[in-house]
Amino acid sequence: MAKRVLVTGITGYIGQHVAAELLRQKYEVVGTVRSLAKAENTKAALSSLPGASNVKYVQADVLSDSGWAEAMNGCDFVIHLASPFLLAEPKDENVMITPAVDGTKRVIKAAIKAGIKRVVLTSSIASMTSGRLSGTYGPDSWSDVNQNIGAYAKSKTLAERAAWETVKGSSMELVAINPGFVLGPSLGTAGDGTSEAMIANLIGGKMPAIPDIAMGMVDVRDIARLHVAALETPKAAGKRFIAASSQPVAMAYLAETLKNAGYKKVPSRKAPNFAIKLMALFDREAKGMVPNLGVKIAYDNHETLEILNWKPTPLEITFTEMAAAISQ
Repeated sequence: MAKRVLVTGITGYIGQHVAAELLRQKYEVVGTVRSLAKAENTKAALSSLPGASNVKYVQADVLSDSGWAEAMNGCDFVIHLASPFLLAEPKDENVMITPAVDGTKRVIKAAIKAGIKRVVLTSSIASMTSGRLSGTYGPDSWSDVNQNIGAYAKSKTLAERAAWETVKGSSMELVAINPGFVLGPSLGTAGDGTSEAMIANLIGGKMPAIPDIAMGMVDVRDIARLHVAALETPKAAGKRFIAASSQPVAMAYLAETLKNAGYKKVPSRKAPNFAIKLMALFDREAKGMVPNLGVKIAYDNHETLEILNWKPTPLEITFTEMAAAISQ
């Protein structure tokens, strides 16, 4: 009897890859969508996979209680992906924080009530190292929300903390997957837009210079495999897994890799930090970059490699395959 998994946010960039990996590994899939019309792109993206026609789509919004009991009915596991992600800093941070925190609590509570065995939560390295100085950090690290770390990092930190708090005292298991900057080709006609827009701007010559930013990066297909591995690996219960390169990857290296692959419009010039800080006064995307300028953070990801048996995709493959998919 195939085990059934509910995927919240199935229509997103990562959500589609997670659903595809679940189907490959013979799980039954239920996906939540804010409106059933939004499922069409995902149906098309998954259509070539065995069992895709049996994927059930249920209307449920993380901002509302309705639909969650129905969505989780008969499910063994939940993968909770649905959360807002924008590079640009919103005018009001609560636009991002409230749905992330309230939505996570709502899904965890519904899962406990439905008797779900384990929830795999998609968190982020943004909940671990934002506001931290350069150095090496492991799964026990948390971002300091009292610093100016930006709305996205704050939303991910508070949402993950809320998840661990909510699950306390219940018999349900929780696992957090904390990805770095996720790249790689999308399955559908459109991913979540953020990393895709950045690569599209790079190869299209719309980014005049490269900011001094280096991040832990990861292939979206690895993220999908890690989520599925986290469902039934006994030793994973109660752990946070860093899903990012152990060393920070400079944006300049990403740009150089794409330039060497024949994308001639990719810039070589480096953007001075003062120029980005100046832009941040009137550009919300630049404002979102400021906390990361010049910071070099490494990650202790050995538990992810060992417990979840992660074999990271070389990032050069990730970059070039993503660029190829976008430029088609």
